Amino acid sequence: MTATLPVARPAAASVRGHWIDDWRPEDPAFWASTGAPIARRNLIFSIMSEHIGFSVWSLWSVLVLFLGPAYGIDPAGKFLLTAVPTLVGAALRIPYSFAVSRFGGRNWTVFSATLLLVPAVLAAFLIRPGVSYPTLIIIAAVGGVGGGNFASSMTNINAFYPNRLKGWALGINAGGGNLGVAAVQLVGLFVLAVFGAGHPGLVAGIYIPLIVIAALCSALYMDNLTQARSEKRAMRDALGEAHTWVMSLLYIGTFGSFIGFGFAFGQVLQVQFHAEFSTPVKAAYLTFLGPLLGSLIRPVGGALADRLGGARVTFVNFVAMAAGAGIVLLAAQQKSLPLYIVGFIALFILSGIGNGSTYKMIPAIFKAKHPYDEITARRLSGAVIGIAGAIGALGGVLVNLAFRQSFLETKSADAAYVGFIAFYALCVLVTWAVYLRPGARTAGKV
Repeated sequence: MTATLPVARPAAASVRGHWIDDWRPEDPAFWASTGAPIARRNLIFSIMSEHIGFSVWSLWSVLVLFLGPAYGIDPAGKFLLTAVPTLVGAALRIPYSFAVSRFGGRNWTVFSATLLLVPAVLAAFLIRPGVSYPTLIIIAAVGGVGGGNFASSMTNINAFYPNRLKGWALGINAGGGNLGVAAVQLVGLFVLAVFGAGHPGLVAGIYIPLIVIAALCSALYMDNLTQARSEKRAMRDALGEAHTWVMSLLYIGTFGSFIGFGFAFGQVLQVQFHAEFSTPVKAAYLTFLGPLLGSLIRPVGGALADRLGGARVTFVNFVAMAAGAGIVLLAAQQKSLPLYIVGFIALFILSGIGNGSTYKMIPAIFKAKHPYDEITARRLSGAVIGIAGAIGALGGVLVNLAFRQSFLETKSADAAYVGFIAFYALCVLVTWAVYLRPGARTAGKV
């Protein structure tokens, strides 16, 4: 009698236009031989596209520095110009994350990267003295498409990596994307220093060829996962999960702070310390530093969460953020520029750590909730990453609106800082009550 040999499962292969039919990241042998190189390649080009998306989304954090007296826009109007793309980007994150399961991660990355040409071209050619404020609002709103790229990128990369590496992979992916905020501010500093404040269109124009390169690289080197096609109901199921809304609240505190401060920092410096930052180029010398450090530290937050637990890192981080906001409030009242900068830089760094730790919590939550159902855990965590990313980005809107309202009513940002402290304290309590409190179902697992 002849023994029947087991049929070996095929290795992952790109077929039918970059579609991968067999993907088993939790299988150690598969991951070592086949999965890791493919996942790494997709991660690299995902970061490239997401990075440029963040830069386009953050264009207005730089462009408002070019809008001098000839444009006739007061500080409140400038804060609105930075809030609008933040709001649009936040709203787009849910459909963008859903698009990965509908069209495939590679296909959607190509499309979403190409779409960035629209706001870049509009900003490059239409911003000049005499342009109407409604026109500027429309251009700013179109720039919001760059904010959606983050959600689709994170949802896509989440599916490529095994649970033990998700914190690191998502942290690297998000950190590389977040660097786009600092990068566009460095581009703005270059244009201001070399060409002066009269050429805002150059900032956007520099990104046009980079967008084309990113779209081409995504088309050539990225892949779609067939299994993502079976996850279309994940968004609806995730909306019924209480953890979705808890994590969204926490992400408002971390990513919302990062993107909100990134958009507002230059304006706040010019308004609150006008004597020291009387020209846009003086403010631009500092505005990139916070987003740069916050982006670079984000993978560290994910790695710490992998080692120590996401909930523990997030809890301590929110305590530190409340203290950082307190330092900024004290510095503003004492008119101490060095202390003010130290406090704000600390907030950027802490928001970056929190970004990494909160995103690590999401797959861990659903892994603990569905320990024997890897597919359900993965599809729910991917959907929640999209939802939390969208709602968290609304924190950037709230930060800019808080500054705007505070300056309108009190001529200072003190009221905004008090609000930030209160919100971080709320996040501390929620993290402890839901994920760390003795007796909580997830205690010790997230």
